[in-house]
Amino acid sequence: MLYDDGKIALDGSGLVIRRYYPWGAKRIPYGSIRSFARLPLGVRRWRFWGSGDFRHWWNLDVSRRRKQVALDIDTGHRIHPAITPDDPQAVERILRERVG
Repeated sequence: MLYDDGKIALDGSGLVIRRYYPWGAKRIPYGSIRSFARLPLGVRRWRFWGSGDFRHWWNLDVSRRRKQVALDIDTGHRIHPAITPDDPQAVERILRERVG
């Protein structure tokens, strides 16, 4: 395991977003990630789960309101997973190393 904060995990093969679906996690292989970008939270910090803009999907994270930044993950689909890891710098570093 390269990173794991209980909600977001990165291992040798990809990104795991826990509590993404009501029934479980979403796994995204590194090869499926086109790009990623920082996203200021602003009013989005109050989104605990789901989508408020029909562009991003947020996993369940009740501590999001205390965070400052999210990561927008572009997988080539209309809806982008948006994550709020506890250590966004570490996740960005790993993604830069693993995403082509």
